Amino acid sequence: MSAGQIPDETRCGFVAVLGAPNAGKSTLVNSLVGTKVSIVSPKVQTTRTIVRGIALEGGSQIVFVDTPGIFEGATRRLERAMVSVAWSGAQDADVVLLVVDGARAIEDNTKAILNSLSKRQKKDPRPVMLVVNKVDAAKKDRLLEITTWLNEALGFTETFMVSALSGDGTDKILDVLAASMPVSPWLYPEDDVSDMPQRLLAAEITREKLFMALRQELPYDCAVETETWKEFKDGSARIDQTIYVTRDSQKPIVLGKGGKAIKAVGEQARIELEALLGRRLHLFLHVKVEPKWRERRAHYSAWGLDFDA
Repeated sequence: MSAGQIPDETRCGFVAVLGAPNAGKSTLVNSLVGTKVSIVSPKVQTTRTIVRGIALEGGSQIVFVDTPGIFEGATRRLERAMVSVAWSGAQDADVVLLVVDGARAIEDNTKAILNSLSKRQKKDPRPVMLVVNKVDAAKKDRLLEITTWLNEALGFTETFMVSALSGDGTDKILDVLAASMPVSPWLYPEDDVSDMPQRLLAAEITREKLFMALRQELPYDCAVETETWKEFKDGSARIDQTIYVTRDSQKPIVLGKGGKAIKAVGEQARIELEALLGRRLHLFLHVKVEPKWRERRAHYSAWGLDFDA
């Protein structure tokens, strides 16, 4: 299909991507879409909100719904909201993809997801497909054991063996999903790859760079918010963001000696954002200590999370 040419019969549908934390869901969605739409890091629970990535395969528009990792024992408000929005992403999906880390043993979180999916299937059946990820880091006999056990636990309509990081095996997923989408007009313009607002995308990119730069030094409980976005006549924009941390001791970690750490994070975020948006940006980062930022309803609204979950 040539650019700008829409076929006579089109298909369009939603695919919810579920899994335990760090199964590789966001990496898989980025690979399937063909560009970065969701941030990734070695930290668990990096994804906090629903991210929609849009792929075209033939006459099918596939809307991937990347969700936060589902885990047992969510007690804090933010954790409960993340698990709640993950399941809500599956509610209206045409197909559910369960992503499992093939290099690890089947953990309790995955077993709990299987149990919940099984109960939901009885009430509202829909295709559920299995994606065993990171196969390049697992032994073949172990992969066979995992896939056999999982398919006995839940009757998957398809099983895919992939490496989301390298892209190996993802073409088959696209082929199968394209044929599985219902006949429907496309919901998004042909060139769209995500429906995430630019302000939220910018905040997420900065949060990813924070996690990658500071690794174990910075706890999971930090947040980034785009406070202002000012457009200029030359097409550039100024972005001011606030990084929220919970303790006074965390602020100097984010700033670094002489402000070097935050300057490096800002530079990396700016470069990636300019490449993604195709425009010149001026990014300014500020750090604020707010012990109870997780209790601010406004943060949850910005991320599309239910404060009262």
